[in-house]
Amino acid sequence: MLDNMTDCVAGQGRPNSQGDGNPKERSPSINSHRAGEAGKSQDYDGKNMALFEEEMDTSPMVSSLLSSLANYSNLPTGSREHEEAENNEEGPRLSQKPVTAPQLGTLMGVYLPCIQNIFGVILFLRMTWMVGIGGVFGTFIIVFMCCSTTMLTAISMSAIATNGVVPAGGSYYMISRSLGPEFGGAVGICFYLGTTFAGAMYILGCVEILLIYIVPQAAIFKLEGLEGLEAEIALLNNMRVYGTIILSLMAVVVFVGVKYVNKLALVFLACVILSILAVYAGVIKTAVDPPFFPVCLLGNRTLVSKGYDICAKVIEIDNETVTTTLWRSFCDSEYLNATCDEYFTNNNVTEIQGIPGVTSGILAENLFGNYLEKGMILEKRGLASNMDPDSPTSSSNHYVLADITSFFTLLVGIYFPSVTGIMAGSNRSGDLRDAQRSIPIGTIAAITTTSTVYMSCVVLFGACIEGVVLRDKFGEGVSGNLVIGTLAWPSPWVIVFGSFFSTCGAGLQSLTGAPRLLQAISKDGIIPFLRVFGHGKANGEPTWALLLTASICEIGIIIASLDSVAPILSMFFLMCYIFVNLACALQTLLKTPNWRPRFKFYHWALSFLGMSLCLSLMFVCSWYYAIVAMGIATCIYKYIEFCGAEKEWGDGIRGLSLSAARFALMRLEEGPPHTKNWRPQILVLVSVDAEQNVEQPRLLSLTNQLKAGRGLTIVGTSVQGTFLDNYTEVQRADQSLRKLMEAEKVKGFSQVVISSNLRDGMSHLIQTGGLGGLKHNTVMISWPCNWKEPEYHQQFRNFIEVVRETTVASLALLVPKNISTFPLNGECFTEGHIDVWWIVHDGGMLMLLPFLLRQHKVWRKCKMRIFTVAQMDDNSIQMKKDLITFLYHLRFDAEVEVVEMHDSDISAYTYEKTLIMEQRSQILKQMHLTKNEMEREIQSITDSSRGSIRRKNPSALHSQHRPEEAASLAEKLEEEPVAVSNPKQVQLIHGKNASTTTSPTTPAVSAGGATTLTDNKGTDKGKSLLAVTPEAGKDHFNMKPNQTDVRCMHTAMRLNEVITKKSKEAKLILISMPGPPKNRVGNENYMEFLEVLTEGLNRILLVRGGGREVITIYS
Repeated sequence: MLDNMTDCVAGQGRPNSQGDGNPKERSPSINSHRAGEAGKSQDYDGKNMALFEEEMDTSPMVSSLLSSLANYSNLPTGSREHEEAENNEEGPRLSQKPVTAPQLGTLMGVYLPCIQNIFGVILFLRMTWMVGIGGVFGTFIIVFMCCSTTMLTAISMSAIATNGVVPAGGSYYMISRSLGPEFGGAVGICFYLGTTFAGAMYILGCVEILLIYIVPQAAIFKLEGLEGLEAEIALLNNMRVYGTIILSLMAVVVFVGVKYVNKLALVFLACVILSILAVYAGVIKTAVDPPFFPVCLLGNRTLVSKGYDICAKVIEIDNETVTTTLWRSFCDSEYLNATCDEYFTNNNVTEIQGIPGVTSGILAENLFGNYLEKGMILEKRGLASNMDPDSPTSSSNHYVLADITSFFTLLVGIYFPSVTGIMAGSNRSGDLRDAQRSIPIGTIAAITTTSTVYMSCVVLFGACIEGVVLRDKFGEGVSGNLVIGTLAWPSPWVIVFGSFFSTCGAGLQSLTGAPRLLQAISKDGIIPFLRVFGHGKANGEPTWALLLTASICEIGIIIASLDSVAPILSMFFLMCYIFVNLACALQTLLKTPNWRPRFKFYHWALSFLGMSLCLSLMFVCSWYYAIVAMGIATCIYKYIEFCGAEKEWGDGIRGLSLSAARFALMRLEEGPPHTKNWRPQILVLVSVDAEQNVEQPRLLSLTNQLKAGRGLTIVGTSVQGTFLDNYTEVQRADQSLRKLMEAEKVKGFSQVVISSNLRDGMSHLIQTGGLGGLKHNTVMISWPCNWKEPEYHQQFRNFIEVVRETTVASLALLVPKNISTFPLNGECFTEGHIDVWWIVHDGGMLMLLPFLLRQHKVWRKCKMRIFTVAQMDDNSIQMKKDLITFLYHLRFDAEVEVVEMHDSDISAYTYEKTLIMEQRSQILKQMHLTKNEMEREIQSITDSSRGSIRRKNPSALHSQHRPEEAASLAEKLEEEPVAVSNPKQVQLIHGKNASTTTSPTTPAVSAGGATTLTDNKGTDKGKSLLAVTPEAGKDHFNMKPNQTDVRCMHTAMRLNEVITKKSKEAKLILISMPGPPKNRVGNENYMEFLEVLTEGLNRILLVRGGGREVITIYS
């Protein structure tokens, strides 16, 4: 059954195909070829569903579709399209590997990957420096602001990710399918560039740890003896050379064995967690036994540790004063009378503890920031120094200097990459066992955990470490140790190696994920010049995309400064987060019917707040980088708009364009809306009386209750006459419609047409209503209640023609029966059920309508129940499981019940009721009566027939008879003699025990059991009846009932029986409406079938689909 769904690609082989034919968005389509073949291959000769058998080719039974609706496959974005393209080119393969079900849960699939991607290089290499520069208070604000931004974005992402099935593809898939291909492509490229530059940042961090803290002697460009700009250039050149080497090695690893990267992910994650635990353990240890990391100060200036061996100017050795290495660094000789630096001479050398401990009270000193200009010397606060402000600074290479100019916004740009990585869970959605549950829980839990760690680290670093050590970015004052490593327990090497391996792992993950993201964008085909990057090795590995990714990553390596690369990738990630929040806010405000996230803790205001924070952070970090990033996104947007492939993914922008003017109308005419954007745009056909007042005002009440989807509403009516003679009546009718629409709060348009007859008028409304894309897709018309009465015969014929025309025009049809019992807008049900009898698949109309009704206060407290019918060969238990699964994917909350209708014998009552119905239709062809007389005679025959049936067997009208009894009854009906008293009378035989009751217009019964049409005065109808020959009468009255009619009547009676049993007390019943007869001979029979189907039920809504899907399980 899964294969059936895989082949049912929406729009296959049709000119008006929906969407992009992307298999990951498809549902089993009621128009698909496979569904049609399945319908033809099944035998629908059973009696239970005979009423619907004419439409089985296009509207298959629910029982045959449930399995394929409930099951789906979640392959990575683009992989299935790639496989199908190969299959189309190379022909069908002999064997295909079975698709394994995803098994990852919340912990392994979302939480831990997010933890690994969020924790990274910034925490180990820059967090202590940020606390020293920005102060505990300022850094805490930065961390809180960035973490709040990601938390709000995660809430929006959770809403989008739980709004249906999200195949693998992560944020790109969610944004592109929510905001359209233009926004999706632009943001997808930004996300790709952000991930690529993140790889460059991790590689630079890896090189920095390697060359500064592990093996500084491996530097190709030596730093000894260099000062200022020369030393900086040498360091950057080392970063470039080693960065390029490591990038090449990583690219080779990814190209050769990406599976090993995934296997090592847990090892890298263990390094990160172990390093963080070592930091916390070190903090606890400082409270008891602070580690010994002395810092040497000259005055209040921090000295580079490699410039001295002892923190003193002179020392006493054997009662002799000896100068130290430090003396020789600032003086021209080693003797005491040497000429020394003025500042060195005027200030004393002191040694302080670099990590005084959490109980030392150093937090107060580190509370506020100390921003530095490039080249400034790191000085300790509160420590006096004797210096001449006019004297130049000499021997600066012996002091710890600030390598860059620092300010608040720079810190924001450097820090923000450390909170990215929240998309790791959604990127793995294809591997998750229950993505709709795991993504929100895992992502929010990971952000909460990492935010707690970051905020606590800010406070703990400020409370444990001396300020000058915090501001020492590369640990020059603490013997070249990694500053955060000095705090760790049991050894600084735990942090050094842990951070080294974590940066290596993060870099590999970036080089693994970025090419696959580019491949997904390329395979979607929205950016033509990127299509070459959609190809790869035979196993699907993105070779060309990896090559481009490595090339772009090399640009970040050439920049060589981690502090310069971090703001660049911050821009691209913030751009991505902006559009995640925008997508959620837009979908929430538009209230599209498909927007039904399982994650309920979201609000459009939170999404707008997150979007505003992201936009603010972009300009806070770097206004020129922000403009460049937005310019790149704008260029890609316009390129896709003008040159890109046309895609329709049911995005929110498409829904928003419905409320725009000419430009939106022109866009909407390009094609029908996607399934996700489908909403009932209703044409309400009403009738007006002689005073041009609406006869069924409650139709508009029901329309208002259905308008939770906020679609188009057109209220139309027809006036009989000519335009010249009846224009004033048209104006009155239009005014009446507008007043009623205003009273019922129906937002839409009124339309009145003039026609020579009402039948043509309704046809004109159906054909011409709407404008461009704002065209109705649903017609609502009230059931003709008194259709059996003579004066309403033309009305029911008009009704059947409306049913036929909506079927031909592929419009959905809603027919409320007993409309006078439907609630007004001011009424509210406090309890009850809305029952859906899903008999044939109608594209999901029966599912969608109760959801829309329950958005209105009238129906809000009613619960939804879904009944479907199982045949003898169906597995009802499996059907129920499949239906529950399907409803879960649709995000519908409803009770489910499968009603078993086994093939049963057709009762004698069904035969007789069918025969009477056919006699009533056939007699009109043989009696040429005047209009009024004909209508009275039909009613007389009907009343007499029903009375006869009740008196014959009143206790067994609905009992089931054996086939022998049914056959014998048919034989009796056939063998009865027909007595024609004279050519002016017509006799109807109903059986040997026919009633002898005579009414003014009902048949009188003769002694032989013949019923003679007379009036109560005994006068015959000679003036109005043409002669009916005995042979013609015998042929007519001895006929057997048509077997198709018998089976249809049997279906209607059996369904009515079970519906009455299950849904008698329901507040509203929605039933699949059978199609009209293909020829007009059976119009009366069709109405009788529908009457029998709905007999004894109160509020009924008969529903016919429009021949297309209106709901989907996908996001």
